[in-house]
Amino acid sequence: MRSKQFLSEIRQRENLKRAVLRGLVVEGYTVTFRLVTDRTYTAEDVAYAERVASRYVPAGFQGRAAVMKSIPDAEGVRCAILDILKRRSPAVAAFILPEEVVVETDEGGGRFFIPIDENERALLSADGVLDALHEELGRMFCGTWTGEFRFKKREMGEIEETSLPPAERVLAPRTFKVTEFSRIDGGEARTAIYIADLNKEAQGVAVCGKISYIDERQTKNGKPWFSITLSDGTGNLRASCFPRKASLEKLRGLRPEDSVLLSGDYELYNGSFSFKVKTVDYGRPPKDFVPEARPSRPCPAQYRAVFPAPDVNMVQGGLFEEATLSDAFKRRVFVVFDLETTGLNMNPVGGQVDRIIELGAVKIQDGRICERFSTFVACPTRLPAEIVRLTGITDDMLIGAPRLEDVIADFYRFAYGAELVAHNGFMFDFRFIRYYGEKEGFLFNNRTHDTLNLSQELLPMLSNHKLDTVAEKFGFTFNHHRAYDDAFVTAKIFLEFAKRKEL
Repeated sequence: MRSKQFLSEIRQRENLKRAVLRGLVVEGYTVTFRLVTDRTYTAEDVAYAERVASRYVPAGFQGRAAVMKSIPDAEGVRCAILDILKRRSPAVAAFILPEEVVVETDEGGGRFFIPIDENERALLSADGVLDALHEELGRMFCGTWTGEFRFKKREMGEIEETSLPPAERVLAPRTFKVTEFSRIDGGEARTAIYIADLNKEAQGVAVCGKISYIDERQTKNGKPWFSITLSDGTGNLRASCFPRKASLEKLRGLRPEDSVLLSGDYELYNGSFSFKVKTVDYGRPPKDFVPEARPSRPCPAQYRAVFPAPDVNMVQGGLFEEATLSDAFKRRVFVVFDLETTGLNMNPVGGQVDRIIELGAVKIQDGRICERFSTFVACPTRLPAEIVRLTGITDDMLIGAPRLEDVIADFYRFAYGAELVAHNGFMFDFRFIRYYGEKEGFLFNNRTHDTLNLSQELLPMLSNHKLDTVAEKFGFTFNHHRAYDDAFVTAKIFLEFAKRKEL
């Protein structure tokens, strides 16, 4: 498309004279031009933009224009500069401190100054980095952006020695005394471990609770075995029992709601952990059993595998652009996150819990999106074809990705002390993160907000409240079904809602 000529016509309007084209959205035979301007625009401006757009689409297509107000601030431009430098010249970018980059904004755009030493100046100049910064900033922000390198002599300090962080405390599993014990298989256990505290090292342990599901099945050789789901009030456990002949008929007499004591091993089978039963006896938790509260593992002293980075933030105008964020809201910290998984099952009773394969998040401080957390997650099984089609994530993309236990620990540190935000989070994201967090001993007890519920309350006129529908209402475009992109647009939507409602 002739983008320069298109923008030349668009900029004939006073309120659009510094507009930039963020992208195109094609839906059927309609092409929508996404325009960003730094001035308050009118309905007449939008109508003019649509008339221009109609001349730049193929015959038989309808041209539309979606205009959004976006005012860049110095911090947002600084983050963009650092991000561009990391992509173009990471070795040099590693020596540039964010606070040293000076950005000055004005009505026509702005200027920037980057401190570097003489060796870095020669390298960056030869690589055309400055020209690339001018070009990319011009595409990202309204107005004209120019900059220069400033000489700065680097001081060579001594290497600072730091001690290793203290070893993390792994909490011992909680237990309770079993009551009303009665033999079936003749087990010896009288103390049961909380189902919630089972981990991959749980060998030769006992669990006790009510049967919620039991089904007799047969092996390929025709031998009977039982699939049992047990609950003790702290969690649910799926167990496999291959009975001895002497106890087979007694096990056939077990029914849901019966309370039993199972001893055995918690082991990995077909990519997921299951409990392999050795003995089955009758037994109950103590009368009026109330699970003992368990504190979370302490916040890790440092990141292991996923290191947050500064994020670009622009003041996005939208449905409530005249409103402002309250001071009380700005004093709070929020982490907005999204997951991509291998499926929708986050309940162990429903079978193998699906895996997290991507986690994306952004942090909001002082009412601004300031930091991002984004990573793929290693997966021990091949991805379903439907997930590959939906997300674009392939098995090859997960090769070398951090392990889930390391990602959970890093995300717990990133979200520590913050309020968690997600879209449709109560039904999906919160449950996954809490399930895998608890498996690693990290209890995500953060206060939570769900932008789907906020949308239902504040935008009742929408036909539905899916993330892409709500984003469309505000004029936000994004790459749907990728964790970081979904988290980022959810954060922008959340900020818009916070202008309308005290959260």
